[in-house]
Amino acid sequence: MLKNTLILTAALAASALAQTPQPNHDLGYDNTPTYPGMKWRVHDSTRPHPEVVTPGMCNAPSLKPPSDAEVLFDGKDTSKWSQLPWKLENGYMEVIPHKGGAITKEAFGDIQLHLEWASPAKIEGASQNRGNSGVMLMGKYEVQVLDSYQNPTYADGQAAAIYGQYTPLVNASCKPGEWQFYDIIFEAPKFEGSKLVKPAFVTVIHNGVIVENHEQILGTTPHAQVGNYNTPHGDLPLELQNHNTSVRYRNIWVRRLKPRI
Repeated sequence: MLKNTLILTAALAASALAQTPQPNHDLGYDNTPTYPGMKWRVHDSTRPHPEVVTPGMCNAPSLKPPSDAEVLFDGKDTSKWSQLPWKLENGYMEVIPHKGGAITKEAFGDIQLHLEWASPAKIEGASQNRGNSGVMLMGKYEVQVLDSYQNPTYADGQAAAIYGQYTPLVNASCKPGEWQFYDIIFEAPKFEGSKLVKPAFVTVIHNGVIVENHEQILGTTPHAQVGNYNTPHGDLPLELQNHNTSVRYRNIWVRRLKPRI
């Protein structure tokens, strides 16, 4: 009996160890879990990287919001944010490391989101420590922001990835310090009571290039773990992640997507 107990304890310990992310793996892991039906582990070190393409819209002028857009940040007005502990200057806001993320006052469901961002021009760090931030749709579902210009990292953690789930179709990154933009079409998940009746979907355009084409989001997007829809919710605020690198943002606006009349 004691022998069997020891064997079971050792097996459980080995299983727990296998689920513990390996430290200091800039290019990924080989012991993380896998989403059902997915070929690759979360942050799989062997997952192929997308082809690099040169976008035609690096450092492009800011795109003027359409007339029905809700402007969240115009370079000056911060009244749309319940939490914005970042530096404001020259028409942009800049992450202050270790000061928390930026969170909107309003909650959103289905939206078209436009924002422009720039990683630091001076290259410091590598992999996930280089120009890291994130667009946290509903504060739960992340479209990665990262300096992915000649910066190897795990494929599902590079710029425009659905973090831990999908790589972008191509790497359309601009050089460090250049202004880039995302246009994101997000369909929020729908719940009936505690039951998920429709998962979230997202389309991402990075610097004018479609890099996520109506992908089904598989749940929340934690680091090195499998996410889920275990916490039902309605509309929630948008968050821009603070990952302790000085990423800049400007010209942020949304359009609430309503059913066709």
